[in-house]
Amino acid sequence: MLRGRLLSGWTAGCGRIAHRVSRLPATDTHACALSKIIVREVYTMPAIGLVRRFQFSTLNLLSERSAPGRDGVRLGGSSLRNKLAALVLFCVAAAMTAPAQTFKVLDQGGSYYPVIQGVDGNLYGSFNSTEGTYGYGGSLFKMTPAGALTTVYTFCSQPNCTDGTGPSGLVLGTDGNFYGVTLEGGGNTSINCNGEEVGGCGTVFKVTPAGKLTTIYNFCALANCADGSLPGAVLVQGTDGNFYGTTGYGGLAGTCYGDLEKPTGCGTIFKITPKGVLTTLYDFCSGATCTSDPGGLVVGPNGNFYGTTNFGGTGNGGTQCESAACGTFFTITSAGALTTLYSFCIATGCPDGAHPVGLVVGSDGNFYGTAGDGGAYDWGSVFKITAGGTLTTLYSFCAQTNCPDGAYPQAGLVQATDGNFYGTTSGYGANGVGGTIFRISHSGTLKTLYSFCSETDCNDGTGPSAPLFQATNGTLYGTDTGGGTAGGGTVFALTTGLSHFVETVPTVGKVGTAVRILGSGLTGSTSVSFNGTAATFTVVSATEITTSVPTGATTGKITVATPGGTLTSNVSFQVK
Repeated sequence: MLRGRLLSGWTAGCGRIAHRVSRLPATDTHACALSKIIVREVYTMPAIGLVRRFQFSTLNLLSERSAPGRDGVRLGGSSLRNKLAALVLFCVAAAMTAPAQTFKVLDQGGSYYPVIQGVDGNLYGSFNSTEGTYGYGGSLFKMTPAGALTTVYTFCSQPNCTDGTGPSGLVLGTDGNFYGVTLEGGGNTSINCNGEEVGGCGTVFKVTPAGKLTTIYNFCALANCADGSLPGAVLVQGTDGNFYGTTGYGGLAGTCYGDLEKPTGCGTIFKITPKGVLTTLYDFCSGATCTSDPGGLVVGPNGNFYGTTNFGGTGNGGTQCESAACGTFFTITSAGALTTLYSFCIATGCPDGAHPVGLVVGSDGNFYGTAGDGGAYDWGSVFKITAGGTLTTLYSFCAQTNCPDGAYPQAGLVQATDGNFYGTTSGYGANGVGGTIFRISHSGTLKTLYSFCSETDCNDGTGPSAPLFQATNGTLYGTDTGGGTAGGGTVFALTTGLSHFVETVPTVGKVGTAVRILGSGLTGSTSVSFNGTAATFTVVSATEITTSVPTGATTGKITVATPGGTLTSNVSFQVK
């Protein structure tokens, strides 16, 4: 199947590999061999931004050999004794200053996507390579906050994998069900999907918490896949109740990524109703400046959607970009009017970052994200960007000798209830390989909280590539794609002392809009208020309250008075 092929930017991606390998010392003659290993390994990967994963996985292995110093020059001549001494001193200093925290591996199964919380208080997510009746289609799982895992649905359970293969992450709909996409599979079988015969070009599905799956759309339903093909990013639900997402191929514009796959179209942005009526809003590469390889979308404070592309734009200031440019930040209305707000790598050397990989809306109304390349030391960066497109680089990775602060972020950020942002890097760290978990403030002060490969044989995991998720118990949960006792990654939890809170679905609405409040210990709650305005409510369970936006409510936090104390929402509810 096509899942795991290098779905985009092969030429540009290999160019960036060559750029990185050229910076290694001459003694690193095994670089080409390692690259070949990763080429074989990538055939098992599902895709969002597979080129980025190809690049970062290769360099993650290479980082075992040598690491860059603060000036970006590789330090290959230090003695093992000096390196170990420096590592011991670093770990001692970190232990003296770090707040109380606990890292725990919950399950030996890796994923490229984050977990989310359901109305029952459990966590839900996807595994990418679980074997179904008719092939390796991936699966959806439910996990208690303590780590007890149950399989909810296994894909490729139907002949020809008409139920899809390669599930993405999930989004919780306002109806309490989950929605997502599969990269391949579906009902449009025996078709030519971008140059290769496969059993379908992806689906959109709904699944209940109990595991009843309904395929609501099969991609490539139109001639030449004009409706898009091979979706890979997590969906987002708009204020109109519809879901919005992107595809990596298909559409009516452009011929992207060279002739390797001979694809049709450079991807799309689509809207789909909960019942499966799909509308294509935008075809990538339809403008004078071609943009392609889109990530997922987020809803901005104004109700419009914002996102990034891995390639395209007008920035081409470094070898990171090659001929495909280094990506963009854009906005699009629900009617399909797209505006490119920023092109990455507009300056020589890409100090503003290159190849952005994710966005989150901050409490200040700005957008925060990471770039997998570029930055001051060319090992990736964290940035803030306004809705108007003014970018500020908050942090450049590998700012410390031997990169204990990590390198190559592959995922976006999450803003936790303490106001800080939390994220991961996929390479380096205090152990020289594996990546990190970090906290960063609005102003750019970064603290490394955990370095992967801290356990023997990297049994704690390595190479995280999905955003972290903060559950209402305050704990941060995440996934990674390597290491673990089985070698395929882990699901993990990091507690940092953050307190319990409530979250709402949706987070935007007018007076009368139905709202679900998720949390824990909600039984016996005595009041619910929207920024101080009391609302009528029903306690459904210990983890769910239903209510509606009351008359007179204004934008602000939602509070719930429970027997254990008052809980506050993690984000402000916007009253329209």
